[in-house]
Amino acid sequence: MFVADILKEKGGKVFSIGPDSTALEAARLIAKQGIGSLLVLDGTGDILGILSERDLAHGLALSGAGLPSVKVSEMMTQNVMVCTPGDTLHSVMERMTHGRFRHLPVVEKGALIGVVSIGDIVKHRLAELAGEAEALKSYITSA
Repeated sequence: MFVADILKEKGGKVFSIGPDSTALEAARLIAKQGIGSLLVLDGTGDILGILSERDLAHGLALSGAGLPSVKVSEMMTQNVMVCTPGDTLHSVMERMTHGRFRHLPVVEKGALIGVVSIGDIVKHRLAELAGEAEALKSYITSA
C-alpha cells in the first residue's frame, strides 16, 4: 500500500498557518479542526516548517504566560521531512518512528498535495493486515 492510497480516501486537505501568526492563533486552529499539527507556509505555499501540539507544549514550558503572543516562526519545527505519493506505508512508518514525528507532508513534483498522519497509516496498515489474514484463512480452508 502507498501514500497515494491514503490520499485517495482522505483527500488532500491541508491545514496551514503563516509564520507571523501567533501561538494562540495556531492553538485555536488546531483545537477547532481537531488536528495535531499545522504546516507553516509562506505566501507562495512553500513549506517553511510544521507546528505540532508538541511544539506548543515546549513553547509553553519556555515562554509560560507569554506563549500566546509568540510567533509561529519562533516555535515551529524547521527542516520538515516530506514524502511522495509513491512511498510505501512501511517506509513512511519507519521515517516517522525514527524521526519521532506524527505528520508528514506529501509533495509531488515540488507541490504540496496533502498530509498523512501516523493515525492514517496505522488505519490503512491494519486494514491491509486484516485482508492478508482473511486471504490466508481462505487459502487454508480451501486446501
